[in-house]
Amino acid sequence: MAVSYVLVTAAAVVLIDGIVLGILLPRMLASSSHASRAASVAQQANADAKRLSVAAAILAAHLPAGTTSTRQLKELATGRETAALGLLATAGSSRRCLDARSAEALILPDGTVLASSNPAACPRGLRLGFAAQGGLDSQGSGSTARGAVVWAVSPVVKIPLSKIGAGILATGQSPSPAVSGLGGSPAPVRSSPAPVQSSPASAGSSPAGTPSPVRVHGLGVVLGGVYVQAPAASGSAFPAAQVRQLLVTGGLVLALVIPVGTVFGLLSTRRLIRRITRLAEVTGTVASGDFRPRVPVSGGDEISQLEDAFNRMAGQLSEAVDAERLRAGADARQAERARIARELHDSISQDLFSLSLLAAGLRKALRDTPALRPEVAAMERTAARAMREMQALLLELRPVALEDVGLVPAIAELCQAYQARLGIQVATELGEVALDPVTEHAVLRVVQEALGNAARHGQPDTILVRLGQQNGTVTLEVRDDGRGFDPQAIGERHGMGLTLMGERVAELGGDLRLDAAPGQGVAFLVRLPVSQDGQP
Repeated sequence: MAVSYVLVTAAAVVLIDGIVLGILLPRMLASSSHASRAASVAQQANADAKRLSVAAAILAAHLPAGTTSTRQLKELATGRETAALGLLATAGSSRRCLDARSAEALILPDGTVLASSNPAACPRGLRLGFAAQGGLDSQGSGSTARGAVVWAVSPVVKIPLSKIGAGILATGQSPSPAVSGLGGSPAPVRSSPAPVQSSPASAGSSPAGTPSPVRVHGLGVVLGGVYVQAPAASGSAFPAAQVRQLLVTGGLVLALVIPVGTVFGLLSTRRLIRRITRLAEVTGTVASGDFRPRVPVSGGDEISQLEDAFNRMAGQLSEAVDAERLRAGADARQAERARIARELHDSISQDLFSLSLLAAGLRKALRDTPALRPEVAAMERTAARAMREMQALLLELRPVALEDVGLVPAIAELCQAYQARLGIQVATELGEVALDPVTEHAVLRVVQEALGNAARHGQPDTILVRLGQQNGTVTLEVRDDGRGFDPQAIGERHGMGLTLMGERVAELGGDLRLDAAPGQGVAFLVRLPVSQDGQP
């Protein structure tokens, strides 16, 4: 179970890790690609601005003194250095610069385009109002009909020619192939508001004059700026390093969860496993036929409910098996009694009947011989008495269908059989009683035993059988008017039947009382306590 818990935990971690990677990885990669692209655009703008700043310083040395900054930048826009960067000072259509996916332009401090690498999209005279913000040292992002773009602006600064070279390094800025100390660190990428762009026609109507000079890093006056625009997504493959880092992190988390899950699984399921193991052992014992063991019930969870249900099931099985054993024993005894009755009826009863016929014939044949007549008469009486006892014994062994008719009709049928077979008057006073099947069977056998003893040993003329229930007690009385006997001198022949009757009554929690005297008959009185539901 602990292994299953660990496997489930690991699978859950892998699933969650996969979901997190599936949701966050594209965003992280897209963000990384966007930031990388923005940094690349800013670096390009900074490098080209430095290059044009150097070109502006060289150009200023050949221009007349007093040339305005705007004039200098316009001269620079038509120079070789600008053309070398692919920036053309030509007019184009009236489209917006943001309609292009990629573009680079030389702009005035107010954002007016002087030269562009894509005159069709960014024509000369187009004013990029958003690019003129932040002192011509800014960057941002925008969206076009052809996709998202990132842009950056880096200033072109008017620097005295004497400051270009190694002396510029004293400012502490990073050197570059053309000039050092320009542009600084790229500004953070920002999503610009809706770009403000003017068409070339409207650009011509902008306010006259040159914008106020802007100083950058204390190096000089800003002449203009380099505007660079590129698609936000480079279209290249996802960075493998970031993917590898995420996978390594997920693997480390999984490697940490497995031992933790193992320990937690062992600690949390140890008691549960012990209870289930104990339940399995007791189940095996019960399955082998021993219904005595029980499982200790602990807690209030589903396992405790299973333990309680198992104990109740084992108890019910034990009761059912015990009842089946009693029923099987009773059925076996009943079958044995029936077999003995058949054997007695088919063998000894027939011999006794033959003996009585021979004795009667012999008595008639010796009618003229008085000396032998007493012996023959005694033999005839003995045979008749033996036949009577045999008939009583067969009636005692006779099975009665108690389940089909009930206790009271079964006793009545038994008494009728004794009266019909043996010629003894049997009176009955039978009331309805509430007993369970086992007790009813025992009461019927006691009545049968008492009737058999009276018929075989007492030679009565009348037998009375009473059965009733009052105040939670069932009373059974069997009384005859036979010759009786002395209870203190009971022989082995009589003692066996009385002993069995006493044991049968004692098993039911009742008591048996015997009243007998020579010449005064015999009375059996049985009392059985019962509850409201008929259970003894």
